[in-house]
Amino acid sequence: MEVTAYKTNMEFFVDMQRCIGCRACEMACAECETNGQESMIHVNYVERAVTIQTTVQVCMHCDDPVCAEVCPADAITKDEFAVVHSANTARCIGCSNCVMACPFGVPIKEEKYDMMMKCNMCYDRTSAGKKPMCATVCPSQALFYGTREEISRMRPNSTPVNTFIFGKQEVTTKVNIMMPKGSTHLKIH
Repeated sequence: MEVTAYKTNMEFFVDMQRCIGCRACEMACAECETNGQESMIHVNYVERAVTIQTTVQVCMHCDDPVCAEVCPADAITKDEFAVVHSANTARCIGCSNCVMACPFGVPIKEEKYDMMMKCNMCYDRTSAGKKPMCATVCPSQALFYGTREEISRMRPNSTPVNTFIFGKQEVTTKVNIMMPKGSTHLKIH
């Protein structure tokens, strides 16, 4: 498929504080035919016993994807638009190395397919100039696909961050998390 409509100025932004747990993103993702009617985005409760706060778990599309590095079958690839694709069905051997290696805990081994599946940023849509399904249905705009200028106008007290620190490891990503204004990174303990 020739990609001619991919808009390189568009970015994916996640604002965890705005997630209301409605799961519209999961339902929209599951309707996508390219991932076998499985949702590649997941809504999780932070601490169900004490709060109703939810978070969205989506592939962060790392600049240097460790999931691809640890794949012995070379089934996971990153394209020229920095999208890290789900495992190639012809190559994936279902070893789960990617599942264990991802610092964000994103890839899931789907046992019924015996392969890894994860968000590919609705590549069938974004490569045609459209927005990812999850971002089009999110009623609170916790998920937003647009330009930095648009998100800056919408969230003047927030800053998009795509640098994450896990101990001594720094990971940069294509996907941004909205943080308090002036933030430069998110340190994960």
